[in-house]
This record gives sequence, structure tokens and C-alpha cells, in this order.
Amino acid sequence: MTRNEFELLYAIKKNGVQSCRRLSALTGLSIGYISKALNSFSESGFTDSSGITDEGLAALAPYKVDNAVIMAAGLSSRFVPLSLEKPKGLLTVKGEVLIERQIKQLKSAGINDIILVLGYKKEAFFYLENMFDGLKIIINPEYNIKNNPHSIFLAGKYLGNSYICSSDDYFTENPFEAYVYRSYYSAVHVSEKTNEWYMIPDSRGNIAKVKKSGQDGFIMLGHVYWDRAFSKAFK
Repeated sequence: MTRNEFELLYAIKKNGVQSCRRLSALTGLSIGYISKALNSFSESGFTDSSGITDEGLAALAPYKVDNAVIMAAGLSSRFVPLSLEKPKGLLTVKGEVLIERQIKQLKSAGINDIILVLGYKKEAFFYLENMFDGLKIIINPEYNIKNNPHSIFLAGKYLGNSYICSSDDYFTENPFEAYVYRSYYSAVHVSEKTNEWYMIPDSRGNIAKVKKSGQDGFIMLGHVYWDRAFSKAFK
């Protein structure tokens, strides 16, 4: 399935039968493309007058998100002295605990299988098991030596179509989806010089290299998504 086909079929799954104009507004695809694609979907049995069919859902199945891994093992040394009292993910922002807000956003998107990797002050997070169904906890006992790569290694058996999240992210709008087309790294575009890591893409949108500091470009910020092929290659 092409990206455009995926975007259109997923929009129909989320929003039901809509006009071509409305689907164009939702997806950014042209009305002409949508009209042709809808005919193709109907011929393939992916959609009917009521919306997406079982055949359409089967076509989307390879893109369904399996789970999310939340990284919460680190010392948060850059956040001293606040992190000496509690891990950064347990700080309260605008009346909400950061990690609680993110778990709620994941669940709101239909992602209920959540793996939490803990290390530093791990006991402070244990209450989350009782607060949220479907939460699994993994302990990284070497968090202060091997850092994030070892946390990912310990969660390896769960990796598939997976979000990889930091425990301290705060999103004003829910960025998570139940279906995702391919792997990506979240970014924010900046036009001023910063000391952040800049992602340099190739012509296909793949990350060709990463460099420290720059001017105009996309900096790493937020979660990542790994599809099954990427997870398999990484493992």
C-alpha cells in the first residue's frame, strides 16, 4: 500500500464516509486523487457505503501499532537539582504528572499495551501498575552505565510496531495514532541557531545524518516510531 492510499483509507476508518472535499481537507490529498482512489477501494472491497469494511481493516492491519515503550530509567542529570527529589517523568506540569499524561494520551489513541523501563528511583513509578491496565514494568539495573541502548535491549521481545517514548514529554495535542505508515523520528523545525541535534534528510525523507548545532532545519524532539522491519533490523 502506498502512503497516499494508507492516509486515505485510515482517514475513512477514523471519520467514516465523507465527501471528497472533506477527505482532501483531512489528508492533504487532491480531490482528483481521492476520487480515483475511492473507486479503487470500492472495487477492492476496502470500503462501501457505510465506510471501511473488514477487507479494508485487513489491509490496514500491517500498520497497526502494537505497543509503546516508555523510557524512564535515566538519572536525568541535566535536570539536577529537581531530579534529585524525583525522576523527571514524575514532575507535574500544568496540574498533570508528565508520564501519567502521556500514558493517557497513548490509551486515548487505542494503544493499551505499554512497557515502562525503569532504573533510577524505580519504586516511585510502581503506583502506575495499579493506575493503568496493561502496563508492564521492566527494570534496567545498569541504567547508570549502559543508558538507553540497554533499556531498548531489555524491552527487545516487545518491539514490533512500537512507539519509543521519553517519560518526560509533554504534548499539548495528542500526537499518537493507532495506525502508522512507517518509522519516523519526531522533529520540530527551527530557523535560528541552536545547540540541538539536527536531522539531515535525503531526497526520500530518510535521516541521512545527524549533526550538532546548526541554523535552519529539523531538530530531534519527542518520540520515535519503529515499524516491524525497523525493529527487527535494530534488534
